[in-house]
Amino acid sequence: MKQALKLCAAGVCGWCAPSLGLADETDLGAAVLVELNAVKSAETTCTLTFLVLNGHETEISKAVYETVLFNTSGQVDRLTLFDFGALPPGRPRVRQFTVPGLTCENLGRILINGAHACDAAELDASACEAGLVVDTRTDIEVIG
Repeated sequence: MKQALKLCAAGVCGWCAPSLGLADETDLGAAVLVELNAVKSAETTCTLTFLVLNGHETEISKAVYETVLFNTSGQVDRLTLFDFGALPPGRPRVRQFTVPGLTCENLGRILINGAHACDAAELDASACEAGLVVDTRTDIEVIG
């Protein structure tokens, strides 16, 4: 698993290196990487597409993150839970969430506020939060 993260850091894994800016071969250690990869507006909704990588050596069977959505004025629009489901070790997963009553153009920032649930039999309870890395390929800022 650590080798996969080293490859990612070295730029061999094309999906994460340009986005995360990991230009050297630093050992990232065990972490969960969450990238806002794409957004798509409809009339009254915004669909958020995330790319997620579990950098731990074992599976996370359930990862649910408390997420705060801010409008473009910086005000909290809503607090919600995004269930990323099961995350196998070292294998990227894509998850989509459609947010009703908000267009992507009115979404300014996303805060991953913390792990609401993190079920991983062989990992510490903080496995979903410790070393959490967030990033975006969109104009919407993601912090955590």
